Amino acid sequence: MTDVNSWLRRLYIRALTIRVMRNKSRFVARRVRKYSIQSSSAPDSVLVELARETEALGPAAGMLVPHAQGTLLTTLVASARPTRAIEVGTFTGYSSLCIARGLSDSGQLLCLDISERWTSIAEKYWARAGVGHRIELRLGPAAETISALPAEPTFDFAFIDADKVSYQEYLDLLLPRMRLDGLLVVDNVLLHGKAARGRARGAEPAAMRRFNARLAADHRLQTVMLPFADGLTLARVCAH
Repeated sequence: MTDVNSWLRRLYIRALTIRVMRNKSRFVARRVRKYSIQSSSAPDSVLVELARETEALGPAAGMLVPHAQGTLLTTLVASARPTRAIEVGTFTGYSSLCIARGLSDSGQLLCLDISERWTSIAEKYWARAGVGHRIELRLGPAAETISALPAEPTFDFAFIDADKVSYQEYLDLLLPRMRLDGLLVVDNVLLHGKAARGRARGAEPAAMRRFNARLAADHRLQTVMLPFADGLTLARVCAH
């Protein structure tokens, strides 16, 4: 029975991961998505349960990051060893849990969100994963919260995954607060491929195209965009 349960759990993880990656990475061939998932580390039971509870929220679950992206966040943070990290847009806490797992015991993550309902799920799983002591949650408009922080280099790592049309504002506010060689990670920069299509309609694709262009041209940053998940940009802070 244990072997059967283990097999069913692996099957569920694989199905859920493929579904999330399919929704995020429509511009990547199906067999490539499937192969990349099979060739990546699987999430543990805490992440699987968090993903399952998030999926039950309905359409809002589309904001859930894929398992592989969570693994990448943990790997980046564990390699960079930041002392202070910040996340703009927390939702149900999947990405923040992954970031916190990569921190050292003395590392701290500041999470910004506006939803008490969604972040209450996050807090439950942070505690379950044993990383709650590394995370501080502040509710309210992210731009206002960042503006209230000291305008000096404080953070070594930042993850932006909130209101897409406000990405440039978040970046402008965060850069003076990032340490040199700090890492900025920006999610959803391809918007299901819409950002790459010049004629895509809507405020979000237009705003994202402007943001991506300014990010690539910013002399203070060394930037690479990855066609991974829904598009992920990594930017190293080279100057202020």
